[in-house]
Amino acid sequence: METVNEVLKAIKKFSTPEGIKKKVYFGITEVGNFGLTSPQIKAIARDIGNNHKLALELWKTSVHEARHIAVLIADKKLVTERLMDKWVKDFNSWDIVDDCCGKLFCKTPFAYEKAVEWSGRKKEFEKRAGFALMATLAVHDKSARDIEFEIFFPILLNESHDERNFVRKAINWAIRQIGKRNQRLCKKAIKLSEVMLKKDDKSSRWIASDTLRELKLYLSEGKIKDVGTKNHGAN
Repeated sequence: METVNEVLKAIKKFSTPEGIKKKVYFGITEVGNFGLTSPQIKAIARDIGNNHKLALELWKTSVHEARHIAVLIADKKLVTERLMDKWVKDFNSWDIVDDCCGKLFCKTPFAYEKAVEWSGRKKEFEKRAGFALMATLAVHDKSARDIEFEIFFPILLNESHDERNFVRKAINWAIRQIGKRNQRLCKKAIKLSEVMLKKDDKSSRWIASDTLRELKLYLSEGKIKDVGTKNHGAN
């Protein structure tokens, strides 16, 4: 498959009414949703291989599955800051946000900067993208220093009042993943959550209660395996 039309034809071949209904159930209701599963999307992407030009063209179609495929076949080395700023404005579902941030954007040299920048956006999915980047960087950037994640802590605390579902869940996700990197960050994430718990809003209390429960359990059961150069560059 080398053209947009060929990819769209393959997408439609896999489409089923049941698949579409399942996507809608999980909050993916935008026009252009054909209900494909992740394995089906990955199979099409594997058949295409790395093709950055086609990825750019597929993204422009606004078709839900086409954008997932675009993320998988894009060349991270060719992803520019300008492209990231353009695509983030097109985000219209939580799964596109998480897929794009976790499989492509987090691998760029602009990831940390964009995590901070986007976390201050007003639109729900653009803002989620900032916190999704924080979470996925914590998982994938094994060599990052603790200080690079501690910079996120004031932002996570300041924005925890946001009651929009996809924002608060992403903040929760980011705190948990940062805390799971190593024991030192876990203890700091717990302290952050304890402060957050005292804020006078439901969203902050919900986020903090959940992160405290999970991180304290991980810490007490010794489930945290230290990742990265945990103390290098941190106080």
